[in-house]
Amino acid sequence: MSVRKPTSDVGVVTFDGPGARPTMRSVPLPHVPERGALIRIDACGVCGTDLHILKGHWPGELPWPFTLGHELAGVVETIGPGLTSDYMGRPLRQGDRVIMPPLMACGECYYCVHYPSRANRCLRPTYYGRKIGFDEPPHLWGGWAEMVYIDLERLPATKIFRVPDDMSAMVGSLVEPYSSVTRAFNRAMSLGNESFKAGDSVVIQGSGPIGVMALVAARQRGAGRIVVVGAPENPRLALCREMGADATVSIDQFSTPDERVRAVREVIGGFGADLALDCSGSPAAGPEGVEMLRDGGTYVEMGQFTDAGSIDTSWHRMCVKEVQILGSWAFTPDEVDQAITNLYSVQNDYDWTRVQSTFPLSERGVADAIAAASAMECVKATIVPGL
Repeated sequence: MSVRKPTSDVGVVTFDGPGARPTMRSVPLPHVPERGALIRIDACGVCGTDLHILKGHWPGELPWPFTLGHELAGVVETIGPGLTSDYMGRPLRQGDRVIMPPLMACGECYYCVHYPSRANRCLRPTYYGRKIGFDEPPHLWGGWAEMVYIDLERLPATKIFRVPDDMSAMVGSLVEPYSSVTRAFNRAMSLGNESFKAGDSVVIQGSGPIGVMALVAARQRGAGRIVVVGAPENPRLALCREMGADATVSIDQFSTPDERVRAVREVIGGFGADLALDCSGSPAAGPEGVEMLRDGGTYVEMGQFTDAGSIDTSWHRMCVKEVQILGSWAFTPDEVDQAITNLYSVQNDYDWTRVQSTFPLSERGVADAIAAASAMECVKATIVPGL
């Protein structure tokens, strides 16, 4: 695999705060430490979390200015002699294709030690693309850049995952969102006799990138009838049907919750769906999705990653329907590796160019990517340096 010769400067995009325009900066090419690396970024998605952060929805302090972007895939450009393997122990060399998740558990806190299946709730996580400010040298801490910097002595929780050589950068940039969906289905399959199983019906609320990834995962795990609720018809709902949804319900056509619940139940049949997943980011999705379930069904809330507000609801409905409500937030390190394997196994089954729209790494390109994603003019906006 060819490795592009490093230049003396590296381009990186930053934001000064919510609502700010992207700023393109140039920083010196940093020295690579003993247990470190520089990863040349080939593709990095625009996540709904990025959009919420830019709207001021992140529930806590952030180190503005900083570089957004965490759905990154790239190639090891330079590697230190002390960094010889990825997180899973696979040999790691210059030229290898890799991905790096944003949320990296420390491995030492209460949750990591006592509840490894809850390592996503790590008390001291390392975050790229969110929690390290641009002012911190060498300034390459996010995916909307030409390179990202790795130093395991400085940030020992950092985790790099090697991906197969024939997994394209574009598909590789989908590993992070697929990891979130992987955890959501793992949660739904953790309930013993009440677990999701092959043949069960599924409702997916939201037809954006996470909804599409949930559709792929539902099919991969042998779901029965699958209904996607969302909008707009083009490009999103039409694409969901192309990718295997048995039906879609448009929130533009069915404008009230009652209409949408009836439409879903007509497609699913029987008493309602076995499983529903909120992938929408809308607080209103929860009470509506519960009514799309059969009594005793399972609801997985994975769409409220940031705080977009609250909504009135009746807990009586949760009680009388005996639904199982599961939160699913991000993923554990092992679920990232599971997502790589699962996504790789279906990478040739779909036309991913229908999912991803590309934008260059520039002030205009990043602004256009954010605008297109926010307006739902595409399914997944992806920033490609060098485009």
